[in-house]
Amino acid sequence: MASTSLPKTMKGVLIEKTGGVEVLLWKEDLPVPQPKEGEVLVKNEFIGINYIDTYFRTGLYPAPKPEILGREAEGTIVSTGSGNLYGLKEGDRVVWLGTSAYAEYSAVPAVKSHKIPQELEPGVAAAALLQGLTALTLIREAYLVKKGEWVLVHAAAGGVGLWLCQLLKAVGARTIGTSSNAEKLQLAKDNGAEVVINYKDEAEGFAARVKEITGGEGVSVVFDSTGKAQFENDLEVVKRCGTVVSFGNSSGAVPPFPIARLSAKNIKLLRPTLFNYIYTREEFEKYSAELFDFIIKAKLNVKIHEIYPLKDIAKAHTDIEGRRTTGKLLLKP
Repeated sequence: MASTSLPKTMKGVLIEKTGGVEVLLWKEDLPVPQPKEGEVLVKNEFIGINYIDTYFRTGLYPAPKPEILGREAEGTIVSTGSGNLYGLKEGDRVVWLGTSAYAEYSAVPAVKSHKIPQELEPGVAAAALLQGLTALTLIREAYLVKKGEWVLVHAAAGGVGLWLCQLLKAVGARTIGTSSNAEKLQLAKDNGAEVVINYKDEAEGFAARVKEITGGEGVSVVFDSTGKAQFENDLEVVKRCGTVVSFGNSSGAVPPFPIARLSAKNIKLLRPTLFNYIYTREEFEKYSAELFDFIIKAKLNVKIHEIYPLKDIAKAHTDIEGRRTTGKLLLKP
């Protein structure tokens, strides 16, 4: 059902071609979308920024243009389409995963919209959902982490990295976190990393240091969002029959390599995406509920780096690409 009081146009950020931050165009006359069957129209209050947004902007991940970037936000349902809306209605506060978040309004699939628990402060759900679900499904699905296991987390002070540190501590794992400076290393430690390594200062002896920490055995699993830069180290430090989970490209994509290299230690290698772990409504609801339960009951720290006005999207992208951020970046329409 559409509300008659809704405006016809809205403010938002459009890209018409791939490139640098200069392709992020501020618009004040974008049409307000109409929710189709199975969709709800959300007036966004907080919009999450994720590193994957830069991949779509640069063209690393192809997508049709023109395009409104952004994969998640929280806000209030102001209009609904027809069909199965999973009990959602106008006035509900929801957090959602989808596309076209960099705008005042988004028409989003009800199947990927979750009612926000009353216990959460405004902004927390948007800051938590995509990165939190990514971390949670990594330790549940990509590799089921067990209590007492050594785990290596690269970029441990980044958005997903901080979630991994906290969740791994909550399930009893022992985490080695890497980052590029003392401030970020301390942040990783404050969020649950047992040992931290500066991968710039200790680049030459990195593998030896990890093996020393783990008694010469290596780690059970590596969670690597950096891609190319640490991939050779990953294969070196993972233990026999261990697992390397490569889930990002912040330093560039991992180049092709002979698959036979994995046989030296029977290494398992994955390149997962979150959306294949939350493909069904049941999977999405299960992990969303578990994530918010962790936040509320285990009092996880949902670190927000900064809340930028939506108009300042170029600065936000520059900051996240320049590794000048710790935690989540949000936009405010």
